[in-house]
Amino acid sequence: MLASAAPYKRSSSHAAMTDMSFETEARTLVRSRGKFTDPDFTADGQARAQVALEQLETLWINTGTLCNIECANCYIESSPENDRLVYMRADETATFLDEIAALDLGTHEIGFTGGEPFMNPDMLAMAKDALARGHEVLILTNAMQPMQRKHIKAGLLELLEAYGSKLTLRVSLDHYTRELHETERGPRTWDRALDGVDWLSENGFRIAIAGRTCWNENEEDAREGYARLIAQRGWRLDAQDRGNVMLFPEMDATLDVPEVTGACWRLLGVEPSDVMCASSRMVVKRKGEDRPTVLPCTLLPYDRAFDMGSTLKEAAGAHGGMFNRGAVKLCHPHCSRFCVLGGGSCSA
Repeated sequence: MLASAAPYKRSSSHAAMTDMSFETEARTLVRSRGKFTDPDFTADGQARAQVALEQLETLWINTGTLCNIECANCYIESSPENDRLVYMRADETATFLDEIAALDLGTHEIGFTGGEPFMNPDMLAMAKDALARGHEVLILTNAMQPMQRKHIKAGLLELLEAYGSKLTLRVSLDHYTRELHETERGPRTWDRALDGVDWLSENGFRIAIAGRTCWNENEEDAREGYARLIAQRGWRLDAQDRGNVMLFPEMDATLDVPEVTGACWRLLGVEPSDVMCASSRMVVKRKGEDRPTVLPCTLLPYDRAFDMGSTLKEAAGAHGGMFNRGAVKLCHPHCSRFCVLGGGSCSA
């Protein structure tokens, strides 16, 4: 493994949206070290690892980057002002669902992420469309005010009655303590999030919790902490079940992380099929663009080098640059830190 360098700090506030985004700053710094520059070879000349799409198990829809809060370390820079990814419309999502059916892709899950998905006025309609077609639906939410609006609650209850456990809501609860959760999410976010999870649990929704592993504690201690919180609140969750409580590695594109070569699979005991881009794709719509864009995964919303086309069929045949007939070349720090070394996956 390569030695880690001191982390690079963002030079401007999260709220300031400049021509050079944090992602661009980060990539510029990383590339100055000679890493993640060539899609085919690492800095020391070894063949770069790549991952082929084995089965499109999950299609992610980014509903837009607007969010009711602004976290200290949001990889997508969501905030009340950031609309670089605009709201996805129900008719646009339907086009991709139509394509899944026409191509007989057998996609099991449709995931919705943001931003905060419940700020998108089409969120309930998009979820209903996917559920009605037989897909399972996963919605990532902070469970705060946007989800707790009266008409959203009513719509969710209707979906629950019609589709039951085929609908899952995964709530971001960064830590099991108020102090550390609010260190990330800001003051007065803890109680509002807990109220949202309380409502989901009391009404019988299938729920999960998403936490972070950046607090210098081992997984066993973290799960014990979540277990105490779950017992205290009476939520129907098992903290030891990794599908109920998912602990994600932190993403920071500025950290010095090792590049992944073809030889790393054997050395690390990891299979390409374990990595998220072997089973998922994400659709985003960037501000000012006429059509949505397909990307390898949820982690790379702004890097145009990873654009795969405007349809799933185009994405499957992508050739050149970061792709080889739809196989993704792992040429981004997140590929290493989050997916290969961290073992992270956003899907259920």
